[in-house]
Amino acid sequence: MRVCLPTLDDSGWDASISAHFGSAPYYTVVDSETGTIEVARNPRAHHAPGSCEAVKGLGDLQVHTVVCVGLGRRAHSGLQKAGIDVFVAPAGSVRQAMDRFTAGRLAPLAAEEACGGGRHHHCA
Repeated sequence: MRVCLPTLDDSGWDASISAHFGSAPYYTVVDSETGTIEVARNPRAHHAPGSCEAVKGLGDLQVHTVVCVGLGRRAHSGLQKAGIDVFVAPAGSVRQAMDRFTAGRLAPLAAEEACGGGRHHHCA
C-alpha cells in the first residue's frame, strides 16, 4: 500500500510532517509493504485558502492512503471521492507516523474533523 505523508522537507524517514496537507512543500510516499520511499515536490503547495485540489496535487504518485496532521474539508472530500483513505497523525517524523500507522494506532479522519478553510493548522 502506498501511503502519502505531507512533509516540510525531503529527508525521507526523518522528514517532519507538515501541519497541513495542501500547503506541504513535499509529499513523502512510503510503500508500506517494501519500506521504499519516494519524495515529490507538491506542485500546489502555494494555493489560495479553500482552493486545494488534493488529488491533482498528488499527480501520478498512485497513493492509497494519506496520513496527515490536518487538511481542509474540500481536500478531504476530494481524496475520499478518489478512494483515498485519510488518517490523522500527531506532528512528528515520517518514521513515527508510519510506525503508528502500521501498528493500527491512527484513526481515520472524519469529514467533520477536517478544517473549514484557511490555514488553520490546529484543526485536525
